[in-house]
Amino acid sequence: MTTGNKYIKRARISEAKFRHILRLFSLDIDASNVAQITGLNRNTVNRYYRSIRERIVDLCNQSSPFSGEIEVDESYFGARRVKGKRGRGAGGKTPVFGILQRGGKVHTEIVPDCAKKTLQGIIRGKVDPDSVIHSDYWRGYNGLVDMGYKKHYRIKHGNNEFVNGKSHINGIESFWSYAKRRLEKFHGISRSTFNLHLKECEFRFNHRDKNLYLVLLKEFRKSPLN
Repeated sequence: MTTGNKYIKRARISEAKFRHILRLFSLDIDASNVAQITGLNRNTVNRYYRSIRERIVDLCNQSSPFSGEIEVDESYFGARRVKGKRGRGAGGKTPVFGILQRGGKVHTEIVPDCAKKTLQGIIRGKVDPDSVIHSDYWRGYNGLVDMGYKKHYRIKHGNNEFVNGKSHINGIESFWSYAKRRLEKFHGISRSTFNLHLKECEFRFNHRDKNLYLVLLKEFRKSPLN
């Protein structure tokens, strides 16, 4: 029997129970603990958590173009480095590309590789040409000036250079650290759900100064979950 619930279509739980789940989700409480706290079946909590994360992915994909001071970087997620495997793509990790607007939001995207064509295609679609771009010396960023990005500054990490005047990528690297620390608590994430968790990290970071519970509650009131 369904219950009246303005936040979920065809809901089988009350609004009060869903708001409780959402509040715990916003506090970053994992599904196992939420099941114990709420008295709901773990599979039920997982189902609602997945629905929330799927909506978060949709919201992240609606982001506006980036402009101003922009940092770009790529990182690798997955198991710890395999012995003998070094550098970009080491040990079968998942490559992720990131764009951060200083003082603003971040955009993340799982990529098949970190080749020039791949990274620059994303930059072209996400970053305003009048922006100031900061990157390291990875060859994937060669030629951005030829693409119309006239202000491109680079940091030579290979020479232990991390800041050169206003040029650095400390912001995006700080986001990578945050995301990896947060994902460690899941003790391994399958490839099939990795994007859901990655985008959740992005969404939490982009709303770091807001009440996440109220942001999501307003969204689900406007457009209920399936």
